[in-house]
Amino acid sequence: MGRKNVALIVHDGVQALDVAGPLDVFAEANARIPAMDGYDCYLIAAGAGPLRASNGMMMIAHLTFAQACRPFHTVLVAGGPALPNAPEDEAMSSWLRQWGVRGTRYGSICTGAFALGHAGLLDGRIATTHWQNAGQLAAMFPASHIELDRIYIRDGALVTSAGVTAGIDLALALVSEDFGAELALACAKRLVVVAQRQGGQSQFSPLLQPRTDPETPIGRVQAYVLEHLAEPFPVERLAEIAGTSPRSIARIFVKELGTTPHEYVESVRLDQARNLLEGTDRAMKAVAFDCGFTTPEQMRAAFQRRLGVTPVRYRENFQGNLQRNTR
Repeated sequence: MGRKNVALIVHDGVQALDVAGPLDVFAEANARIPAMDGYDCYLIAAGAGPLRASNGMMMIAHLTFAQACRPFHTVLVAGGPALPNAPEDEAMSSWLRQWGVRGTRYGSICTGAFALGHAGLLDGRIATTHWQNAGQLAAMFPASHIELDRIYIRDGALVTSAGVTAGIDLALALVSEDFGAELALACAKRLVVVAQRQGGQSQFSPLLQPRTDPETPIGRVQAYVLEHLAEPFPVERLAEIAGTSPRSIARIFVKELGTTPHEYVESVRLDQARNLLEGTDRAMKAVAFDCGFTTPEQMRAAFQRRLGVTPVRYRENFQGNLQRNTR
């Protein structure tokens, strides 16, 4: 298979775990495969001096952009809390356009997606980022399609992950892709990653989101949907609850929550279904109806589209992970 060189793009204010998490996954993989295979990892930055991560930790890049004028098998831009509102780093954008896309795959961890967007590498592509920044990413780069409820996504050569620890999930998926699922599982166990979350699994729970002011249109809708989940919710009904027009409620949802009313309702239904599948032995039909799906088939379609797995397999996977973790 041969060695694979990995470039992690770092910058002032980088999220340390966006860097350390994937590096530890690749290091664990290296410890378990022949020396002729594995990963050679490099930190690459604009300058040669020390960088301060968002937690205060200092790091020094192996190479500058000027020194790294060659293709890498994998290129990942690490995120950072300030990156969504930072101006474009023109040196980084130029390097990404010239060299970042020449390898087998390129992408980002967490808010590193904003750097890809500035470089024009998200145009026409499907990507994800930290759920708190997904709406902003979609607004800043409207030529892209941003999915806020994904742990990681692969769209051709582009790979992107959700927030912070999701970089570990992405790195494990890349190891599995390169050297097989058995090696990825061994790395996960060594790092005490209890279970590899699948790339389609929701990265946050709408049931745990802080609710907006219940007197606002969005707040009224959130409160009502969470308490009456079995009801049907066409956009006209949601607009009635909010006290506004269907067009207005759609615009407000996108602006305030970074999602459409339909996607929000489906996310809540899906999350409650996951809770019931994890914590009860209720029949699939009962779970579907309790969560507002019109049929078990509709729930199955939602699971496959959003999570990449059927409800039956989701329950089996969760119960299998639970049994392993309690041994």
